[in-house]
Amino acid sequence: MSFFNLISTGGLALAASLAVSTVAFSASPAPAPAAPAPTVPAGSDRITNPVAEFAGIDKITGRIITFDVYIDETVQFGALQVTPRVCYSRPENEEPKTDSFVEVDEITLDRKIRRIFTGWMFAESPGLNAVEHAVYDVWLKACKQKSDVPAPDAGKSGATKADGAKTDASKPAATQSASAKPKPTVSPDAAQPDDAAEPATTDTN
Repeated sequence: MSFFNLISTGGLALAASLAVSTVAFSASPAPAPAAPAPTVPAGSDRITNPVAEFAGIDKITGRIITFDVYIDETVQFGALQVTPRVCYSRPENEEPKTDSFVEVDEITLDRKIRRIFTGWMFAESPGLNAVEHAVYDVWLKACKQKSDVPAPDAGKSGATKADGAKTDASKPAATQSASAKPKPTVSPDAAQPDDAAEPATTDTN
């Protein structure tokens, strides 16, 4: 074999090895771009609301009502006093999530106030953490920016009833503070006056 044949054979072998390397390099897949990290809604997207809307049922009469309560105010529904501390919701373009931190007190038969619930209520899952009472149930319906119920006056004290009626602060006997011991309620039978004694009759005969 001549010198030129050796050079030609070596050149062909080198070219073939380069071609194989090029094909192998081009056949190897390009690395896939990294997937973007899932976006987590920021805590600032949570909306703080001044009004919490509740629903309540009287199990004896079957009556169901809804009532609004301003934050840090107390509304009395039956024998229960409901006080929301915060009420959060989400923007309309996000998954609904409405919750409120609520305190519920019961006015017992011996006229004492007893705390029966302190915790979070969830409007999307009303049965998860609702207040269950022997006579009354209460659960969260919504958090709102405004209410048809007038905002309580800062200079007046007194509890608001769930039906929207407000006590008159100028009448102490009718005023019920959330922190004070409730005044006894007179039953309709007890409110009836005692039988009046018949006046002595004078015999004119």
